[in-house]
Amino acid sequence: MPKEKKLVEAITSMDEDFAQWYTDVVKKAELTDYSSVKGCMIIKPAGYAIWENIQNELDRRFKETGVENVYMPMFIPESLLNIEKDHVEGFAPEAAWVTHGGSNLLQERICVRPTSETLFCDFYKNDIQSYRDLPRVYNQWCSVVRWEKETRPFLRSREFLWQEGHTAHATEEEAEERTIQMLNVYADFCEEVLAIPVVRGKKTEKEKFAGANATYTIEALMHDGKALQSGTSHNFGDGFARAFGIQYTDKDNSLQYVHQTSWGMSTRIIGAIIMVHGDDSGLVLPPKIAPIQVMVIPIQQRKEGILEKASELKERLVAAGIRTKLDDSDKSPGWKFSEQEMRGIPIRIEIGPKDIEAGQCVLVRRDTREKIVVALEQLEVKAQELLESIQADMFACAKAHRDAHIYDAHNFQEFEEIITNRPGFIRGMWCGEQACEDKFKEDFAATSRCMPFTDQEEISSVCVCCGKPAKKLVYWGKAY
Repeated sequence: MPKEKKLVEAITSMDEDFAQWYTDVVKKAELTDYSSVKGCMIIKPAGYAIWENIQNELDRRFKETGVENVYMPMFIPESLLNIEKDHVEGFAPEAAWVTHGGSNLLQERICVRPTSETLFCDFYKNDIQSYRDLPRVYNQWCSVVRWEKETRPFLRSREFLWQEGHTAHATEEEAEERTIQMLNVYADFCEEVLAIPVVRGKKTEKEKFAGANATYTIEALMHDGKALQSGTSHNFGDGFARAFGIQYTDKDNSLQYVHQTSWGMSTRIIGAIIMVHGDDSGLVLPPKIAPIQVMVIPIQQRKEGILEKASELKERLVAAGIRTKLDDSDKSPGWKFSEQEMRGIPIRIEIGPKDIEAGQCVLVRRDTREKIVVALEQLEVKAQELLESIQADMFACAKAHRDAHIYDAHNFQEFEEIITNRPGFIRGMWCGEQACEDKFKEDFAATSRCMPFTDQEEISSVCVCCGKPAKKLVYWGKAY
């Protein structure tokens, strides 16, 4: 029994130290491990299985919109990176450079890709000749390297996994349509699969992607009241096309520049899953993304027939399409319960001698810990119903938490009081001047998260920072 207690005590309470709680959960749930390469993480099977499910679901959604997968080199020659001025300046501080090939000094430095716009542009300038070649709607799954100063598993590491979509279109309108379409793919995925409510909106000029005409974002609120940018979609217009000479011949035989987009989501979304849904016992995974949806735990498994019945239940659930495992290890049931809770498995099934005698088993929800007695013959139906309820309830719970932590500020004093004492999103009107963004960042480490699409209410006629006439409603907050 002391060992069972120790497993739970190993996690710092999130109310005591949220950052330490996060680190504890990532480590104890065996999602990642430290690497001898500073700032890089080892993603262990439990963590990578979540990423595989994210990949599979996102990839399916991408392909439904006409996306095709490709792969680009991981190296970018310096001369290629330098073609688009704003882009290279935006990534220069984080670039990692290769200077030698074997023992020979390279004639030109090569950047390990921080993102692949320049590679796709270099490819498109030769691949696209005519209007018949458009649109090009490509995506790649890969890793990127950004030399971050401070790192944290999933949220910020020097190498991370992601997908990056890069598309080319004949017109400005088509590019804008694709940009918004992919943002909505991300938003729907987060809400329907990850049970994470998001705010959809446009980034300010200061916060937009280097080289983009416009950047759109989905912003999620973590349990501690900080925002996490969870996916972005960028409209490049014809800026990159002009820099790289990507032209096509239109139907009138005239040369035109293509219009491009780029969009991405990375392994940092796993950090969002942890921080939105987790509790002091560990992970709480939404059923749709959980690698294991049900864990069968036999009680008094040494008694005759117990393990056999537990194995039978597992096989029945697997046959019904439910991702199920059986814990037949020699650990005590209490230890197994703690381990299942730590790993965030949505349902555990307890089956013991008395249950078998009564023709039943006990289903325990990970999110609420509610126990439900189910007749054995109804197991498959009840388990599926419960998974659907957990998925819906987790989204409702996260949305209620998010909505309860959105505050309105009408002037600088109100903003200061809220940002100091009440973590969450702050809605405040903005004059459009970067100086006000800079002041909030300098004074409170708060940034503009987005100008929302659907929430256009004018809560004031003046800027929350300077008091000048306001132009846009902005969601502000501290962020990861």
